[in-house]
Amino acid sequence: MKFASLGSGSEGNALLISSSSIAASEGAHGTTVMLDCGFGLKETERRLATRGMRPSDVNAILVTHEHQDHVGGVFKFARRHRIPVWLSFGTYQAVRDRDACDGVELNFCRDGAAFAINELSLLPYTVPHDAREPVQFVATDGKARLGVLTDAGQATAHLISALDGCDALMLECNHDRQMLADSSYPASLKRRIGGAYGHLSNQVSGEILALLDKVRLKTVVGAHLSSSNNTPELARSALTAALAGCAAAVMIACQEQGFEWIEM
Repeated sequence: MKFASLGSGSEGNALLISSSSIAASEGAHGTTVMLDCGFGLKETERRLATRGMRPSDVNAILVTHEHQDHVGGVFKFARRHRIPVWLSFGTYQAVRDRDACDGVELNFCRDGAAFAINELSLLPYTVPHDAREPVQFVATDGKARLGVLTDAGQATAHLISALDGCDALMLECNHDRQMLADSSYPASLKRRIGGAYGHLSNQVSGEILALLDKVRLKTVVGAHLSSSNNTPELARSALTAALAGCAAAVMIACQEQGFEWIEM
């Protein structure tokens, strides 16, 4: 099992999760799902190619919520390449009036109800965010577990339970609290970003990581960094401190390149 990002941040997000290994022969991608797609059609195709992938290699698209940096490219890409989409019913209600879903195979998922796409099992879990019915996902091939958490405003017992015992984690580190406070953003936007249904700060992501069972943890990726109110160094420092005695590698996803395939 492996995962890679096509880009992570407020300008667009897309994550690839594959059941194959990096050592697999060229063209052997196993089952691959794309988690969110916030890029345009051509840009998504271009970014896929940088990971050695074609659109036909993507078996499904999972949608976390309806905000444009996550869903903006989903339905055009799915329609063009005839890829099925999984999303919560609340997310569907939020996007259906845009006629976005026309001609796309839709499948509904809900909190706590795992479903399979070939050899991958996906577990949706709810998170506190200012969207209709946002979910994040834990993916497994039966051997390794990847937990993904972006776009959440606070830690909850529910998300801690979902992310416990993973081999790899992708955790939102959206902002540094002081940088956000000192920024030129309007007060209302600062409250929204830093609020209980906004985005995770470096500090809160570190607190979440510190609470998790890390016995199997090998890799932590900081994601969805603000270009204005955070730095890779601050995010990395918060995650590294939270690991304490755990020897997991810490990486930071970027908006422009995301990150290369990581083996689990």
